[in-house]
Parts: sequence; structure tokens; C-alpha cells
Amino acid sequence: MITTDERICAIALTLCSGIGHIGAKRLVDTVGSAVDVFRFRAELPERFPSVFHASVVAALDNPSAFLRAEKELEWAEKNRVECLTLTDERYPSRLRECEDAPVVLFFKGNVDLNRLRVISVVGTRHATEYGKRFCADFLHDLSGLCSDLLVVSGLAYGIDVHAHRAALANGLSTVGVLAHGLDRIYPAVHRKTAVDMLAEGGLLTEFITDTNPDRHNFVARNRIVAGMSDAVIVVESAAKGGSLITAELAEGYHRDCFAVPGRSTDEYSRGCNQLIRDNRAALINDAADFVKAMNWGCGGERSRVNAVQRSLFPELTEEESRVVKILSRDDLHINTLVVEANIPVNRMSAILFELEMKGVVKALVGGVYHLLA
Repeated sequence: MITTDERICAIALTLCSGIGHIGAKRLVDTVGSAVDVFRFRAELPERFPSVFHASVVAALDNPSAFLRAEKELEWAEKNRVECLTLTDERYPSRLRECEDAPVVLFFKGNVDLNRLRVISVVGTRHATEYGKRFCADFLHDLSGLCSDLLVVSGLAYGIDVHAHRAALANGLSTVGVLAHGLDRIYPAVHRKTAVDMLAEGGLLTEFITDTNPDRHNFVARNRIVAGMSDAVIVVESAAKGGSLITAELAEGYHRDCFAVPGRSTDEYSRGCNQLIRDNRAALINDAADFVKAMNWGCGGERSRVNAVQRSLFPELTEEESRVVKILSRDDLHINTLVVEANIPVNRMSAILFELEMKGVVKALVGGVYHLLA
């Protein structure tokens, strides 16, 4: 049970200047909770000398941050906005494993942020008819293959909003990650789409109310878009742009990245073509291509005639047995295994390596694992 104090302390931690995303996450991970970070702040440099400098104590001595945090939580509760801390079950577990994950998120909506399959669709704000058509066709076809999918984007002009609208049109849940607080919608012309998303997904942000949609906030927002998904799909991008930053972040988080190819003369296909040329993204033509590349068995979980029983592998640890049981249903991506088994990604990598050495599983392309019968 996440306490009110934990939520207030988590919000306050984000308001202490000089801490930063990575610093805040490291504090909570090391100490165990946001409450204890503040409770034992004077002892941190002594207890964890290799991690925390004395300057952290000064940064955490910030009474005004607590006053603002209390006000923010009061606003959230009044407006039925969820305040998700790192230890909350509703917090996106894929994102939690990223070293710069926000220590608190604000969410308004009705969807599970830990769906079995989550993709992020991003692209230029200057979408062409080619990009818009790809979004419509891709998500239409994908809805027929993977109806349990969650589509994430940034509610921005161009590809983002077209991805959200295509998801809604095809009965897919969709979440918009915002670069400002939930007290506003930017751009305002997307308000109707945002409202529609509350019924079939939701709106997510790390920013408190009264936060302006400043340029640097969009860059910060992109790490959430990349980190909470299994794969990032770049539909259109110029040679430089925010979508390429999202693709780079996805690569750093070990997420699969795909790009839609275009003509070499098209300005808003140059970024995608670069990603493909530099082997930083796989070429994608349609939904079938994508599902095959991800090795997703979206037609329902198939039963194996020769299902592997735990008794066949008496030397397995409890965690290894848990992974084997999950893989007995289907071939799965490592990120999916992390979510289903509730095991951190670094630990999951070690478990899968051990299972490979024991001849129990086989690694396939794209971070997918197959149980050997």
C-alpha cells in the first residue's frame, strides 16, 4: 500500500533542484523509499559515501518543495488523477527499469500501463499524407492481429495525434505522454482527441500543474515514450528531430526500434532512411512485418503438445521455473517476460543466460526467447 506520505515525498523530491532524474531514481532505489530519503537525508553521505555527496543533503533541505507537493497531491485527488510512485503496481514496469525513470507519474485514464504488448508510434509534426496513411493502415491491420495492444505517443501535431486517432478508430487503447501538467492540453486543438483517449486509454505526465510546455520538457517526455514500450516505430522524420531522439533513447533502453522507409528525395523520410541505413532501426512495411519481427503470437496463446514441465528441469531455481512456465505458453520478448514475471530486466537477462546455458531456452532475433521442448 502506497502511503500519502510516500506520494508527497516523491513529488517533493522532483522539486529539489540539483537532484535530477537519475539522481532522484538512484536515491529512491538505494534508500528504499522517498519517505526514507528525506527521513535519513543527513545520514546519506555517511551511509552511502560512494553514491551520495554532501551536497545532496543541502538539496533535500527544501520545505517549500513539501508545501508544493502537498498542494499538487490535493489537486490530483480532487481531479481523479492517479499519482504513481516507483513502487506502485500501476507504475509502468518497463519504464521503472530505466535509470532515469521519473520517481512519480501523474495518470488520468482507465488503461493498464503494463499491458502485455506496448508500442510507441512517433514521427514528425509535419506529417505528409504518406505518413498519415501509414498510421491509419498500420494500426487498422495491427488491431486485427493484436487486439490487446497499447499504443503510446505524445499527442503532438503530426504523426503523434494521427497515431492516437487511428488507435481509437480501431478499438485500441492509447496513452498520450505530455510535456506539461494535466491541468492543460497542448496543443489545445487536440483537446477532443485527449478527452476521447480518457475512455480508451489515458494521459500520462511526470510534470506538475502550472508547468509550461517548454522545449526541454519535450525531450524529457520522449524518454517516457521510449521507456514504457516494447518497441518504438518512427513513421516519418526529417534528418533532425525529436523522433530521432526517441529512437536513440529506445536504443539505449534496449528497446526494438523500427522505421518506415521513404523516397530519398522526401524531406520527412530522411530521418527514417538514416536509421535504417545505420542499422539503428529495422525496416517496416506493414503490421504483418512488425508482428513477425517482434515474434508476437497475437492470435491467442497457443498450447504446446510437448509442453515443458518443471519436473523435467529439477535444477531450476524458483525464478527460472517462473520464466519457464511463462515461456511454455509462447515465444516472448524479454520485456514481456520482465512484466509477466515481475523480475527486473538486469536480473531477467542473467536468468535467461543461465537457462540458455542449461539448454532450456533459445534466444531468437529481436530479444525474443523460445522454450526448447
